[in-house]
Amino acid sequence: MKITLLQTDISWNDPETNRRRAEGMMRGTEKSDVYVLPEMFSTGFATQPEGIAEGDEGSLRWMTRTAKELDAAVVGSIATALEEGVYCNRMYFVEPDGMVSFYDKRHLFSYAGEEKRYRAGKERKVVEFRGVRFLLQVCYDLRFPVWSRNRGDYDCAIYVANWPQSRIEAWNTLLKARAIENQAYVCGVNRVGTDDACQYAGGTQLIDPYGRVAARCEDEKEGCVTVELNMTKLKEFREKFTVLKDGDEFSLPFTV
Repeated sequence: MKITLLQTDISWNDPETNRRRAEGMMRGTEKSDVYVLPEMFSTGFATQPEGIAEGDEGSLRWMTRTAKELDAAVVGSIATALEEGVYCNRMYFVEPDGMVSFYDKRHLFSYAGEEKRYRAGKERKVVEFRGVRFLLQVCYDLRFPVWSRNRGDYDCAIYVANWPQSRIEAWNTLLKARAIENQAYVCGVNRVGTDDACQYAGGTQLIDPYGRVAARCEDEKEGCVTVELNMTKLKEFREKFTVLKDGDEFSLPFTV
């Protein structure tokens, strides 16, 4: 399983330009099974979704077409309008056969007021694709380990983000923590560039189940990196070093 992480510079509220840039990067790199884009890759992080959020067309239609043409899954989050006045930060996992799975961001970023205009998700989402089980997560979710706890149901967690440079050490540290404690691969896909509120340095990377950086994009530059997930080695590691089996038993109501 090859996965490509795309670190893009997002033009504010310009979906056509952002889609064109992302597609050029995807077609210009080596063939992959999964391509992952940052949070709100088509617009930039918008706390005021009115006039910015998209419906079922636009970027989702582009993801569907691109997935089919590349024979690969395309992943990323979009500011999504569900109905009049109701919005969510929705992460899509679009497969080449047209199958669309999604996860609505559970932990809305109150520091920036995201919870005032968006509806929080209620369900945790794992998608299986070509023999690998992916947990879908968005940005601020990274700070809440219970929500991403591995119940033996996923092999790789994907975090898409607009994570600012001022807090990049937290990003780097927490990605490693999620990989180690959940004995899983972790993909962290972040943007570069600036918007009216923040500067973004990237830090897009894949962490292996030992907490080691297996691949990373160059900081402060657009780019992409492709890495292979070795499921045989992951299975052997889990069978030999039984962190998941030795964990504490507990349950929580994962509803709002």
